[in-house]
This record gives sequence, C-alpha cells and structure tokens, in this order.
Amino acid sequence: MSRSPHPPPADVRAPGRATLALATLAVLVSAADTYVVVLALPDILTGVGVGLDQLQRATPIVGGFLLGYTATLPLLGRLADLRGRLPVLVGCLLLFALGSLLTATAVDLGPAVLGRGLQGVGAGGLVPATFALVADRWPPERRAVPLGVVGAVQEAGAVLGPLAGAAVLAVTDWRGIFWLNLVLGVGLAVALRVTGPPREGRDVVGTALAVLAAAALALQLGEPDALATDVTLGLAWVPLAGPGWTTPLVLVAVLATVGVLARSAAAAHPVLPLRGLPRLAREVDLLGAVLVVVALGSLVWAFAAADPASEVVAHGPVLLPLAAVAAVVFVLHERRTADPLVPLGDLRPVGAWGALLVNLLVGVALVAALVDVPLFARATTATDQLGAALVLVELLVAVPVGAVAGGWLCRVVGPRWVAGAGMAVAAVAFVAMGRWDATALDSWTSTAALLAAGLGFGLAVAPVSAVLLAVTPQRVHGSASALVVVSRTVGMLVGLSLLTAIALRRFTAAVAEIPSPLVTCPTSPTTCPAYEAATDAAVLTQLHTVFAGAAIAAALAAVAAVLLLRGPLPKR
Repeated sequence: MSRSPHPPPADVRAPGRATLALATLAVLVSAADTYVVVLALPDILTGVGVGLDQLQRATPIVGGFLLGYTATLPLLGRLADLRGRLPVLVGCLLLFALGSLLTATAVDLGPAVLGRGLQGVGAGGLVPATFALVADRWPPERRAVPLGVVGAVQEAGAVLGPLAGAAVLAVTDWRGIFWLNLVLGVGLAVALRVTGPPREGRDVVGTALAVLAAAALALQLGEPDALATDVTLGLAWVPLAGPGWTTPLVLVAVLATVGVLARSAAAAHPVLPLRGLPRLAREVDLLGAVLVVVALGSLVWAFAAADPASEVVAHGPVLLPLAAVAAVVFVLHERRTADPLVPLGDLRPVGAWGALLVNLLVGVALVAALVDVPLFARATTATDQLGAALVLVELLVAVPVGAVAGGWLCRVVGPRWVAGAGMAVAAVAFVAMGRWDATALDSWTSTAALLAAGLGFGLAVAPVSAVLLAVTPQRVHGSASALVVVSRTVGMLVGLSLLTAIALRRFTAAVAEIPSPLVTCPTSPTTCPAYEAATDAAVLTQLHTVFAGAAIAAALAAVAAVLLLRGPLPKR
C-alpha cells in the first residue's frame, strides 16, 4: 500500500494546560449528554408529539445519536490528523451546539432526531481529538496517567448525565437540558479558540458575522415569548413574503452566513477553512468515508433498532449484508488508495489491533452491567427507576477511579498486566453477580461486587489507549483514537443484542416449564404464591444468563490483554 507523506497537523505542538482542560471538559459535557435522555425521554417524546403508548418510536432519538456518534468517528479522527486537533474540537463543539438547538426547538419527531444525530457527530469527534492532544503533549512513558484522566472524565458522564438531567428537570422542562448544552457547546468552542495557538490576522469581521448568524438562528428557532409577543420586537418573527422562512431573523442569518462564506474564501485566517477544502477532499478519502459510514451505520442501526424480545438484529437480511459488503469494499479501497481514511498499515503491530479487540470485548461486558444491574434491582426490590439507577451508580462511580489508577499503574507495571488484571477482577465480579438471589442487594456483598466490576473496567481504560498510541505514529493518532471508541461502541451494541436474545430464550424456556396456576393453585389461581415464585425464578435465570455472558466476555478481554497488548511503554 502506497502512502503520500503528510505534514503534521497544524497544532501538533504541545497544547497548553488550559486547552487540555477545556478539551477534557468538553468530553465530560458530551459524555453526560449521551445519558441525559435516560430520565427525559418520555417528556421529549410527548414534546414532539409522540404518545407514551408509542415508545417504540423513541428508537430514532436514541439510535440517531448513536449512529452519528459512531459512523463518523473514523472521518473525524482522520480530520484531526490532517487539519489539527483544535479545529476538529471547535467544529465538533459547534455541531454539538447546533444539534442541541434543533432538539431544544423541535416540535416534531424529525427535527428532534436530526438534532440528536448532529449532537452525536459532535460528541463523537471530541474523544479522539482529545486523546490525540494528550499524545501530542506527553511522551509515551508519561501519557498513561493523563489518558486515564480523560478516560475517567468520559466514564463520569454516565453518572453525571442522569443527575444533571434530573437537576434541570427539577427547575424547567426537558428543553432546558438542550438549551444548556447549546450554551456549554458554544462557550467551550469560543474558549478553545481563545486559548489555542495564537494566530495573527484573524478574521474579526468574519467571526462577528458568524456570531450574528448563530444568534439570529437561535432566536428564530427558540422564539422566546417575551420577545416574539412584543408589539415591536415581534416583527422579527413575522414573514415578509408569505413563507415562514422569510422572516427578518432568517434573512439576517442567511446574509450573515453568506458573508462568512465569502470572507472564508479570501481571508488569511478565516472562520471556516474553505480555502483548503479541495485539497482536503482529496486527502481525506471521501469514498472511504462514505463506505465506512455505510458499514458502521448499517451495523449500528441493525443492533440499535432491534427488539430483543423477538430478534437479535433489525432488518438483518438487508443491513448485515450491506454492512459486510461495504466493509469488504472499504478494506480493498483502503489498501489501494494513496491517502487512506483508516491507516490500516499503521495498525499492523499486535499491540494496535490487540487494543481494538480488547476494547470490543470490554464493551460487550460493560453493556451487560449498564442494562441488567438496574433490571435486577427492579425485579428483586420495590425500588423505582431512580432507585435502580442508584444501584448502578455503585458500579459507575468506581470506573473513573479505576481509570486514573490504571494510568498510574502503567508507569510501574506493563500495561497488559494492568488491563488483564482489571478485566479479570470484572470477570470475577460478574461470576458473583450470576449467583445473586432475590435478596442479594440487601447485603454488602452486592456493593462489593459492583465496586469491583467498576474498578476492573476502569483499570482497562488507560492501558488500551496508551499501548495503541505508543505503537502507532503521531500522524495517525487521531484516527487510532477514533477506532478505540468505535471498537467499544460496536462491542456494546453487539453484546446488548446477543446477550439479551440468549437470556430471553432461557427465560421463555423456563416460563414454558412452569405449571399453570390453575393446576398449581386450583382454589386461588389469581393469587398463587408457587406460580409467582416460579416466575420470579425465571426472571433471575434471564438476568443470571446475561451476567454469565458478561463474565465470559470480561475473561476473554483479560486473556486478550495479557497476550496482545504488546509494545511495553518505555520506562521513566
């Protein structure tokens, strides 16, 4: 495979601490948003005209975010390598903000799905760009700890997301969540632009026009009552020529955008780097980008839209072959193109593809905990949804702790041993969960198992990224970091569908063996303790099956880590 030499990214020099702190904060905001719909989803559906009796229509809202998050990651990682980490971070934050704006103002399902999809694209590009920034600042022997910190922040989003959503919902409606995301996204983008490498001759006029366009669009979509109902100010929302898009605000947004585009074609340091677009289009491998979006998109949607009660994948006869064909054509194309989207040649070291395999298995095991621990709490206790989520928090709070600890341990112990030990601990914890009975959550041993599982998952975070970035050249760190995220996401999707399908089959088989309450309790079939006990046992069988599958996946991840995470980091 031939390769054309590329200069390093424009901002490949070591980033400042302020830039890294802001990038890490952006990862936290986007990670929290991934889980923010957990509590708000019913309100969101009602707000966009979907009744609570049509919960199946929520799939596009959840799947749209996941599709945007996963399918575009290789492209965004490649852009971070070609055009710099900071431009990708800023651009992704602005996309995230735009998606938040569309979701906050949506009154129909379509705009809400589009908004969540754009949020997913923006959120997905933040993680690989931030990992690449860490690799730019620290040498291999010193970057495990900061990688662990970024990983810890990303995992903390699973805890903070639902809590932040609950806090916002306590004072306003669900739209407030996305208005807050809009403010945070724009604020972080501006702050990163200010703290980034200084550039002389910045296009101040173009920046002002961009702000004007964004403000006009936000006002048009948001339509705040205090302004829109004012006798004078409300004229800004009144169409000038009949169609709704001819309001003064829309026209201001369009004219300001045209001004930004015109200045971007001529300015030395424009707001939008349009001058380099033709060359960038050639370098970024657009055909490869389309193929990988089709492959990952088909795979994500096949698993995300599946109904576990009746199928492992949705539209399997269409989506799975489409994903396979696109993947094969993509690999063949990448091996022949001079400017590949995914650096397959740089992923030949065992440590590189081994890291991706380990992370895929981690994803399979992790999703079992995220889904079935709350289900176990609901099935065996009288707790509500919030109480079940708090049980899961016992596991989630240990993940960031383990991520930081794993980064520190990589400085004194080989990364493969750290990751292997972590996933072995997680496997043992899942074995213990597989033996829980209906009273297990009343004992301290359940908390110990949950904390051990979270700690084990956390210990694997830093070693996987550290080894991958140590065995790949700097020019592809953005792409390599993107693949780390893709591998775990795909593992979670596959694991969720596969483990749930197997567990449901065992549950169905167990229920089929339960005698009818008319036989067991002929005198009082409606209140039959024996029948209820047998049904509860069948539910436990289903949950134990998932925990057993997670234990197997975690054990395989431990073995793969010890055998494949080669390329030990240099000693300090």
